[in-house]
This record gives sequence, C-alpha cells and structure tokens, in this order.
Amino acid sequence: MRYLLFACLFVVLGCSSIECPVQNTVACIYHLKDTLKDTLTIKTVRQNGTDTILLNKAQKPVSFKLPVSYQRAADTLIFQTFRLAVVDTVWLSKTDFPHFESVDCGVSYFHQINDVRCTHNGIDSIKISKSFIDYVPDNPHILIYFKARN
Repeated sequence: MRYLLFACLFVVLGCSSIECPVQNTVACIYHLKDTLKDTLTIKTVRQNGTDTILLNKAQKPVSFKLPVSYQRAADTLIFQTFRLAVVDTVWLSKTDFPHFESVDCGVSYFHQINDVRCTHNGIDSIKISKSFIDYVPDNPHILIYFKARN
C-alpha cells in the first residue's frame, strides 16, 4: 500500500512539467521569388540610432528568417547587395500582440503585418504573403522580387 501511495505521488508530481516555448521563435520569413545571384547583407536601425547586422553576407539566398521588434510600430531593414552594389530600404509596419503561455513562461509577441514597402533600387516589388507572424513557420510572410540583372 505504501508503494502504491509513493507511486501515485510520483506520477502526480512528475506530470507538472512546464512547457514553455523555448525552441519556438517568432520570426518573419522572407522568400526571394527569383534567386538573387549575389551576396546579401541585411541591417536594421536600433532605437539609439546605431545599426546591427541581421543577415551577414548570405550568398545566393532563397529565403531567410529575421526577428521582429516588439517596441516599434515599424521595422526598418536595409538590404545591401555586393555585386549589384545597390542598397534598398524595407519598412515593415505591424501591430504587436503579447502572447501569454503560462505564469512560469515569459511573454512572447505575435505580430500582424499591416503594410510593407520598399525603395526600388534593386528590389522590383515586395508583397505580403501571410500577414500573421507566430510560432508556425509553414509559409513565408514576405515575398521579394529583385530586378532582373545580367
């Protein structure tokens, strides 16, 4: 009887695990519709005015994930290509939503993309494919079309 009591207590205490989304990241997935045959670096501007590199010298990228801020209404991304030697700026307007899992877990932020626009030095067009950014990385959020270059 004593062993049965300890076994039940062990099962009850052992099942109270906390499943925080440690491995789940909230990131915007960008997909290049035509392969960029160049090296791409992407920077963003911080609130204090300095910049930081988010993607460093990716060669012939097809798609990539970038983090999304949760303190600003819009993210500013600077796309630099090496061979084409062009710089484009992409503005991603969004609404942030705190996502609560558990008292023991930190708050995550999901995002609703409201608008995306860019300069057109090397980028031909840009459009929203999936407007809600959450943990599910099934489809790209943003589609980018670069200008055809020989």
